[in-house]
Amino acid sequence: ASRGDDVDVRYAGTLASDGSKFDSAAHFRFTLGAGDVIKGWDQAVVGMQVGEKVRLEVPPALGYGKKGAPPEIPPNSTLIFEVTLNAIIK
Repeated sequence: ASRGDDVDVRYAGTLASDGSKFDSAAHFRFTLGAGDVIKGWDQAVVGMQVGEKVRLEVPPALGYGKKGAPPEIPPNSTLIFEVTLNAIIK
């Protein structure tokens, strides 16, 4: 996958602090590199191949930072994502 590609991913997100799941989806579409998602995703999905699964550990600076995303994601949270690239839509 390259910047500017529309991609479809499957993911599950958990908090690194306690493993609690805060979000998941079988299909989530976004434009890679357009700022549609957190910075950690925009950086990590570049270079992935269709069908590839990765485990991302996203520090607060590349996630939701000092504000978090209450109530699910506390401030300054490190996030763990299991991400599979389902498709590249061109």
